[in-house]
Amino acid sequence: MTHQPQAPSRPLAAPLGLLAELTHRCALGCPYCSNPLELEARSRELGTDEWRRVFSEAARLGVLQIHLSGGEPALRRDILDLVRHCSAEGLYTNLITSGVGYKPELIRGLADAGLDHVQLSVQDIEPGEADRIAGYRGAFAVKREIARQVIEAGLPLTINAVVHRANVDRAPDLVRMALEWGAQRVEIAHTQYYGWALTNRTLLLPPRDAALRAIAAVEALKAELQDLIAVDHVLPDYHADYPKACMGGWGRRILNVTPAGKVLPCHASEGIPGLTFWNVSEHGLAEIWQDNPAFNAYRGTGWMQEPCLSCSRREIDFGGCRCQAMMMTGDPAATDPVCKLSPHHARVAQALAEEQPAPDKNEYVYRRLTVSNSPKRTPG
Repeated sequence: MTHQPQAPSRPLAAPLGLLAELTHRCALGCPYCSNPLELEARSRELGTDEWRRVFSEAARLGVLQIHLSGGEPALRRDILDLVRHCSAEGLYTNLITSGVGYKPELIRGLADAGLDHVQLSVQDIEPGEADRIAGYRGAFAVKREIARQVIEAGLPLTINAVVHRANVDRAPDLVRMALEWGAQRVEIAHTQYYGWALTNRTLLLPPRDAALRAIAAVEALKAELQDLIAVDHVLPDYHADYPKACMGGWGRRILNVTPAGKVLPCHASEGIPGLTFWNVSEHGLAEIWQDNPAFNAYRGTGWMQEPCLSCSRREIDFGGCRCQAMMMTGDPAATDPVCKLSPHHARVAQALAEEQPAPDKNEYVYRRLTVSNSPKRTPG
């Protein structure tokens, strides 16, 4: 189905944040990684001057926060320079890091350069299982040291843990571990099934009863520990009645710049056919935000089909996720199948009914920089 984008009917509010994917290089192979299956090679990455220009344009556009991501952003040799530039532009900087592949001492340099916050990923509370999920021996120990360095440098620390079948029963323990490590905030995020997570869905998707137990336990800790640590809880789509407003709504709050300079409304949106994403090498950031047809394609509510179009939630969840609708129905304008009102809701039940073998160390399709166009396993 071809969807014709419409220009916004009124001036757009400025985006609040920019997710800068500085590189797709990463030492880890997490099987739920949100990066695309076709990863960008180092030779295609934007250079230092190009990233500086992007950040300056972001500041003029009204962006408040820069999330330095990847891959592993700390593998960029110019990471200190980029942080200094963002700081000089008055931008709040958040390093989204695996903690692996660079010396812990770099954290002190980043703090001195003006970094404002560190978000560190952790795969599990058990070192051996954490390393197996990450596909990297010794990763857990390195992450614990990075956490120590972050606290020592006086930087606020968030622990991010992606929850799936292998660790869902330990979700509340991940909250407690984050507190023990000195984090001010922990994000317990149930897996979103795009990219590598979709490839590994049969191994990652937890049974409904396990997911509901984890949700209840984390919500209880959220209340119990509210004076000690902030707990952000990203609930699982496949076990919900209604979808989330993905990225706060298409083209409403966030810009995502890929390592090669494409600007996306969200990290998975390149999977939607028929959309052309402008590049910062050819267009200014403000022009892309306002005029790129890909950004205008699913902004607001005018593009919606029923039942979204007449739904009272249409400006709450904005129809849910366009990428998920595309992956599960073949139509990116369809109601997100997660919604119980969607005519395609049975697709979610079908996914939950798939045989889910016990995770085995040889069964994950690990994220790797060099990949085939045809992954070993693509469920559903």
